[in-house]
Amino acid sequence: MECIEKQYNGLGATEDHKAASLPGHRVNGTWNLDPKRLVFTLARYKFAAKMLEGKSDVLEIGCGDGFASRIVRQHVQKLTISAFDPRFVSEASLHDHPKWSMNARVINPLAEPVQGFFDGVYLLDVLEHIKPEDENLFLSNIVSGLSPDAIMVVGMPSRESQIYASEASRIGHVNCKTSEDLKSKMKEYFNNVFSFSMNDEVVHTGFARMANYIFAVPVPDNAE
Repeated sequence: MECIEKQYNGLGATEDHKAASLPGHRVNGTWNLDPKRLVFTLARYKFAAKMLEGKSDVLEIGCGDGFASRIVRQHVQKLTISAFDPRFVSEASLHDHPKWSMNARVINPLAEPVQGFFDGVYLLDVLEHIKPEDENLFLSNIVSGLSPDAIMVVGMPSRESQIYASEASRIGHVNCKTSEDLKSKMKEYFNNVFSFSMNDEVVHTGFARMANYIFAVPVPDNAE
């Protein structure tokens, strides 16, 4: 059926690509349980996209169902999305689209080094799920797949925010950090690390201990 206002015709997905525009079960779960939280998630991806803008070959670690990854793909030349769970990779593959092509792979940095030579990598809501005793192996295996001019974006809920987290979240969040601790950890791998904080969808450089989400952005030594 055509719209009364003609400018809106053609904006919907074609029959061939309807599946590529549908959210996966994680996004559906968020939308059903706490709709506003989806806005916060998408805002985190937008931040990562702007930090990595113009990069030629970018990797996402822990893509979930891949629905939000297209935001980053819009700003980079090539995007590989990955998860350690084949179910998520299979689901994420459904979001491939001729205009926003993405390569979905099973990658587990706890098991082996990342294969490739990426000039950008991001992991959002991932590191807090890695046990502290495993994080050095995890990060080393990611960094080994980066080019010398690579930029990295790491985002996680702050340690301070956990008193407000749901019980389900706290079970999985075994490694939340303060902004200072996250920056210190990333400086073990990069000389230059910039810190940002986030409250809901607002990114800032204010007092990090009042933030519910934090970012560390390591950059190469020759970054301008």
